[in-house]
Amino acid sequence: MKKILDLITKEVEAAFEAAGYAQELGRVTVSNRPDLCEYQCNGAMAGAKRYKKAPVMIANDVAQALRENAVFSQVEAVAPGFLNLKIKESFLTAYLKEMEESEKFGLEMPAQKKKIIIDYGGPNVAKPLHVGHLRSAVIGESVKRIARYLGHTVIGDIHMGDWGLQMGLIITELKERQPQLPYFDEAYEGAYPAEAPFTISELEEIYPAASARSKVEPAYKEKAMEATYKLQSGVRGYRALWDHIIAVSVADLKRNYERLHVDFDLWKGESDVHDRIPGMVEYMKKEGYAHESDGALVVDVKEESDTREIPPCMILKSDGASLYNTTDLATIMERMEQIGPDAIIYVVDKRQELYFEQVFRCARKTGLVKPETALQFLGFGTVNGPDGKAFKTREGGVMRLETLIGDINERMYEKITSGEGEKMSPEEARRTAEQAALAAVKYGDLSNQASKDYIFDIAKFSSSEGDTGPYILYTIARIKSILRKYAEQGGAPQAAALREAQSASEKSLMMELAGFQTMVETAFADTAPHKVCAYIYNLSNVFNHFYHEQNILKEEDAEKKAGWIALLMLTGAILETCIDLLGFSAPERM
Repeated sequence: MKKILDLITKEVEAAFEAAGYAQELGRVTVSNRPDLCEYQCNGAMAGAKRYKKAPVMIANDVAQALRENAVFSQVEAVAPGFLNLKIKESFLTAYLKEMEESEKFGLEMPAQKKKIIIDYGGPNVAKPLHVGHLRSAVIGESVKRIARYLGHTVIGDIHMGDWGLQMGLIITELKERQPQLPYFDEAYEGAYPAEAPFTISELEEIYPAASARSKVEPAYKEKAMEATYKLQSGVRGYRALWDHIIAVSVADLKRNYERLHVDFDLWKGESDVHDRIPGMVEYMKKEGYAHESDGALVVDVKEESDTREIPPCMILKSDGASLYNTTDLATIMERMEQIGPDAIIYVVDKRQELYFEQVFRCARKTGLVKPETALQFLGFGTVNGPDGKAFKTREGGVMRLETLIGDINERMYEKITSGEGEKMSPEEARRTAEQAALAAVKYGDLSNQASKDYIFDIAKFSSSEGDTGPYILYTIARIKSILRKYAEQGGAPQAAALREAQSASEKSLMMELAGFQTMVETAFADTAPHKVCAYIYNLSNVFNHFYHEQNILKEEDAEKKAGWIALLMLTGAILETCIDLLGFSAPERM
């Protein structure tokens, strides 16, 4: 179905034409002065010069043409030439009824559905997820859900760091600690053990120990580089150890991402394109795209229009080793061949913008992507502590993601069992606390524009008041509670029918609901989950204002009460749809 703003604009455009003016002057926007009107049109201002008329005269002519219109209850021309508009309650109610009866509340599916790859996550194996991994996972998951809701085919790829020197470091340290393992015996021909010779906890201790040692012992680092070379050359024992590292790490990553309600369609890493790199490099050389510079192989990506320095994109280092650029370009090549996406969106730290600019330009210049394939950099800011610096533990270390989530789970559990809200069993309280904690974390992140840094304030994010996830959940729980009590009174919520608004607060709620389609389309077009957050926060505020004005369950007029119940059902359904787009869910009660 058409968006409400489009329907209103169509009526005003027709009125401009009927009054003898250009139709395109009739574009309508939501009013920036809601105290005066609900919608406004400034077309008369733009038409003044064209028609050599005072804008207020044009506005008066259009207002006259709209006097008997079935959509508007009030049309007013205001100096110097604005059109102030209010819509009829009957029109608004009919629109909401159509939304209510339509799939996805009347959201129009795109004429051309896209195939989109979202590259998000990006953790290194053998290392625990920490708070720095939060934003990529949370933002990427929401962008994926919004795009899918609009009907696009979306493939989420974790794109792990599972290749390179870090693997050599782990293997070297394991060899130092357990030299008797068969993986290090090059004469060994038997089957390797099915079980890894380490746990995830041991693996997470091994890597930082090896990394620290390599920085002070050149000979140790040399061994690690040799181990990396052997791994990448296919030495059997090293590949078997690497398989164990991946298996143990991925199992732990899946467990942690599951707690965040984040999932990926592809669990690929840099290693997946290792065998593609030689062919890609040869192609770039043969076609004249790549040339040597100080021993390294590079592709020039600077353009004449650049106002800043854009360094060449390095394909191979002087020693012939590949880089992140190399694997990212090979990954683009693989994605184009195997999936053929219309767009690839990278959800990464905004400080990598120049790097991705180089990679994108190189991919285009060398023909790795079609000209029409969109390559988008969605850069996010950092998560900071109350002091404005990178979020740390009390001891000064990097905060592990599962520790952060666990802390907020406990905080929410204490709130839920402290006497606030409805009484529930310890088991239900735990489940509810987990839902509320996830809402606190995700909404706290997503309510900020992705590119901005933000302060992770646990007390603020877990509050049930203000612009927070728990506040949204409390609003949904309030709606569910009213619907349950209405059913207990003998009412049938599903049979309730919407009716025309009888108060300003009721109409405001209905108008907010009518903006759902526009919001979803805008959030997708701008890859901006924070617009979903802004919408549901405003919707929750408008609903709670309406709720506090009406004593819904004690209303004696059965028809009026049923109309309110229908309005609550639509509000609750849209709120739950929106939080699903953000990647969390609501409990039945709080």
